[in-house]
Amino acid sequence: MNFLAHIYLSGNNDLLKIGNFIADGIVGNKYKHLPIAVQKGIQLHRKIDSFTDTHPIVRKSKKRLHPRYRHYNGVIIDILYDHYLAKNWLVYSDIELNAYTQQFYTLLTDNHEILPEKIKKLLPYMIKDNWLYNYRTIEGIETVLIGMNKRTKNISKMNLAIEDLQLYYTDFEDDFTTFFEDLRNLSSEQTKIILNK
Repeated sequence: MNFLAHIYLSGNNDLLKIGNFIADGIVGNKYKHLPIAVQKGIQLHRKIDSFTDTHPIVRKSKKRLHPRYRHYNGVIIDILYDHYLAKNWLVYSDIELNAYTQQFYTLLTDNHEILPEKIKKLLPYMIKDNWLYNYRTIEGIETVLIGMNKRTKNISKMNLAIEDLQLYYTDFEDDFTTFFEDLRNLSSEQTKIILNK
């Protein structure tokens, strides 16, 4: 899953949210200096990723994508699924999406000193362009995919995935809706286990 889903799946625990958000910027176990709840957020992130990567519905979604993306298809599906979460946000949360994202940006800014360098560099762009909120529109997702393609020096062709999204829009949304229920259950169970360790 992409940024928005990882944050959402952390529940109301702020430090868990930070850990879940920054986990892709952490190599191996180089997080032992961080607050315990942040460490647990990193562990939760990794459980979510493992579950997602092996889930049959996610595999079905990946197969719909054009073969041109090769091993980037998992990244693309993560981004597309965040679109459906943002678009249907009020199904999953009582807090309006823009308010939720602004609260999260404030949380990151207030805890800037514990963020990895990679995240510190990314954060100003994320806030300026309000990435998390803009996931809700096709135009917002297209901007993300174009940016990701540039980051891979145009190797990934991820900018073209907007075509796949439009072609299979309802199919991808059905996949997301079914899968996300499984993922919410998994995250809830894992959060209880991780926090009680």
